[in-house]
Amino acid sequence: MIATHDFQETLGSCHEIPLRRGELEILQVNVGKLCNQACHHCHVDAGPGRKERMTRATAERLVELLRRSPGVGTVDLTGGAPELNAHFRFLVESARAQGLRVIDRCNLTILSEPGMDWVGPFLRDARVEVVSSLPCYLQENVDRQRGDDVFDRSISALQQLKSLGYGRADTGLKLDLVYNPLGPSLPSPQAQLEEDYKRELGERFGIEFNQLYTITNMPIRRFARMLAREGRAEEYMGLLVHHFNPGTLPGLMCRNTLSVSWDGRLYDCDFNQMLDLDLGGQRTTIWDLESLSDPEGGEIAVANHCFGCTAGAGSSCGGALS
Repeated sequence: MIATHDFQETLGSCHEIPLRRGELEILQVNVGKLCNQACHHCHVDAGPGRKERMTRATAERLVELLRRSPGVGTVDLTGGAPELNAHFRFLVESARAQGLRVIDRCNLTILSEPGMDWVGPFLRDARVEVVSSLPCYLQENVDRQRGDDVFDRSISALQQLKSLGYGRADTGLKLDLVYNPLGPSLPSPQAQLEEDYKRELGERFGIEFNQLYTITNMPIRRFARMLAREGRAEEYMGLLVHHFNPGTLPGLMCRNTLSVSWDGRLYDCDFNQMLDLDLGGQRTTIWDLESLSDPEGGEIAVANHCFGCTAGAGSSCGGALS
């Protein structure tokens, strides 16, 4: 089957209109866009100058809703750099007190920022799973995408996390890495890349980690602007469309994940949040719900950027889908 350049039409050809969410399992919370980095591929447009930050009242409402939503098993904290939010520790401790699995999407360099030496020990003591972006195991490629000295600082952070027990089979402290292509291409096969990363990082730096996730660059925000500057936007969209894989549809993260923005608005996924595509096409906030499971079975808002999640082996915050 050949996909058209319209994602809605492509879903129709797969008899998947409308695309609907299933049971909610994961709450992904963007606590703000403040970050100590400004990466070229960032779909959040995060950076040091951003002011958007989750308030205590919003964080407390989320904790209240989690208590009313027993189906949710995982709280996935993202940003920006989530650790820079003043209520990060409150959210982690509250979710862990409810017995929930907590993920911190850590950019690694935050561990070496002034005043942030508490981060590693706190994550260990709370037994938070760490998911960290490292777009390559070579310094030149990482620094080109993420900024000067980011590779060295990332390696140092990974070694610190190892000293705390992360990535080691005997501790249960899970550390996963994220790979995304440096340019307008699809990720290489996840299993092979994981093998390469473990060999290179282990032999050169003594680093251990659990899994590698491959994520396709989404043609939105900062990455989209880069494509436009280079005159490659149509080429990249054509690549995604040409590699549309209907086998990825059952595992799309929007099926079992709810995305919450720093101001409490709800979205079908983190990418829709950055494009301001409301949950199921209707503006909804955490104050409109009695339970986080309320949107179950609802229609998922889609647009052409969704080709990014459905191309090739597929893409999600948990890596490849097939």
